Amino acid sequence: MNDYPLIENHGLLGDLQTSALVTTDGAVDWLCVPRFDSPSVFGALLDKDKGGHCTVRPMHVTYATKQLYLPDTAVLVTRFMTEAGAGEVLDFMPVTGATATASHRLVRMVRCVRGSMTFEVDIAPRFDYGRTAHRLHITEHGAVFAAEDGMELTVHPVREPEDERLADVLVNRGDDLHLSLTLRAGQQRGLVLESAADGPPRQIRLAEYQRLFEETVTFWRTWLSQSRYSGRWRETVERSAVTLKLMTYAPSGAVVAAPTAALPEQLGGERNWDYRFTWVRDAAFSVYALLGLGFTDEARGFIRWLGDRVSERAGCDGGSGPLNIMYRVDGSSDLDEYTLEHWEGYAGSAPVRIGNGAAAQLQLDIYGEALDSVYFAHQRGFQVGHHGWTSLLTDLDWLADNWDQPEEGLWETRGGRQDFTYGRVMSWVAFDRALRLAESNGRPAAAARWSSARDAIYEQIMSKGWNERRQAFVQHYGSDVLDASLLRMSTVGFVTPEDPMWESALDAMEEELVSDSLVYRYNPEASPDGLRGSEGTFSLCTFMYVDALARAGRTDRARLVFEKMMGYANHVGLYSEEIDPTGRQLGNFPQAFTHLALIDAALTLNEALDRR
Repeated sequence: MNDYPLIENHGLLGDLQTSALVTTDGAVDWLCVPRFDSPSVFGALLDKDKGGHCTVRPMHVTYATKQLYLPDTAVLVTRFMTEAGAGEVLDFMPVTGATATASHRLVRMVRCVRGSMTFEVDIAPRFDYGRTAHRLHITEHGAVFAAEDGMELTVHPVREPEDERLADVLVNRGDDLHLSLTLRAGQQRGLVLESAADGPPRQIRLAEYQRLFEETVTFWRTWLSQSRYSGRWRETVERSAVTLKLMTYAPSGAVVAAPTAALPEQLGGERNWDYRFTWVRDAAFSVYALLGLGFTDEARGFIRWLGDRVSERAGCDGGSGPLNIMYRVDGSSDLDEYTLEHWEGYAGSAPVRIGNGAAAQLQLDIYGEALDSVYFAHQRGFQVGHHGWTSLLTDLDWLADNWDQPEEGLWETRGGRQDFTYGRVMSWVAFDRALRLAESNGRPAAAARWSSARDAIYEQIMSKGWNERRQAFVQHYGSDVLDASLLRMSTVGFVTPEDPMWESALDAMEEELVSDSLVYRYNPEASPDGLRGSEGTFSLCTFMYVDALARAGRTDRARLVFEKMMGYANHVGLYSEEIDPTGRQLGNFPQAFTHLALIDAALTLNEALDRR
């Protein structure tokens, strides 16, 4: 572990087509271009020796670091303090817009704010997950890293033509660039890393840098000003909103589950998945959270993306239904899974998986999530057109024929299909919301068939999903295992929050799944999922627990759990997928689902506290 930064010791940058992670000691150790799901250029996060990085930090001296975002922006500041001086690196990615491009820029501005400081600058890209060699070409005005596959990364220095040249090339090691830079208080220099530049390296003057900086700050503050949230925990909620925006692929409106791949759910374990894709489930949750905050353009983009997936019926011939559970950000569905055998994985956690083999799974809950998000948007003025409605009719016709069968379920288990209760609950939601939409809009509908299916699902869940001995709803029929996904039963209206059965189920989940306010999704030992090892508590589930408690009127308990959970955020308010028993973050980082659930929980809890 000493050779790898903690997962939580990172900040996130992005330009709405890709993103970068920056450690608290100034290393960019994850960057994929031109898209979130492209091969990495910097990947030291998954292999410290072979992954590649771009590092700016004090040279040959002990230092302390602090990291923060400029308020209401995605501009990251990493500060270094020594006895001799203080310096900082200001990092940002200029926003690219809604047209897909191969050109992306990462700006790194280095300043000395007190005394003097010598920085070391290492630029060591490893193209195509470290599988493609490159050559370094140094010119009078910068440098170019040229990969054998044609990709290029250009280094443009930021300085005035008359400025004293303060950077020294120390050594050219294996076509990497190693510089030293000595600054005194008030001095600054910088570099811009650009993929697919349209010309050779050039000197960027301070006025151009300042324009890029101001445009980036203005973009983020203007975007965030659309938020209508004025409740408790505003800063936390709005940082989550910015984080979700950073994980949005602007050309399609899709949000990735996380910008990283293969970060482990258990150190040294095999639960290492690629999350750089868009799940139908996440897209649906995005609609709830962002409409709840007032970000209508983003919600409209997600709905449009979801509508395109419903219309194209991409998964219809694969045995998993008309919807795939996940797609690439451009809507394509080629997610074949393979491993990078030459990478050791984060802190030795192999295998490093690229692609996602769960893409072909049958997960029935996604139809309920899709219909629920459409209905939620409809209640807030978004209308379903004729083409969209006829596509939904086809999907519902398929679901009416197929809801009563085993599936892999929400958690994408690899231990075989089961009759998961959550999948049945969300199938009930699909038919319930479809009936409501048809009635309110006067649309043609197989109302009798949908109503019959909805009622049959309800009766089946109450007879097979309820365990009398446990006095709780269980993970799948015939088991006595509890599952945190069922915390959503009251959220979607399947049960009323005051129902004694639900109160009992909440108590049972608290006893079995909750550990000092943190929530496990289920017990893998009691319900084998086909994978070795254990996992931490799921941050998503903890926020779902807060939501369920608040709806059940247990507001004091809900508030305490929420406040405790905020203490597990990293230094800039970001959450990975899981938290281990020591409080460290595990899994892909940051995770969209967790930040979506945080927003939902904050909205629900704030409203409950106001009512009280």
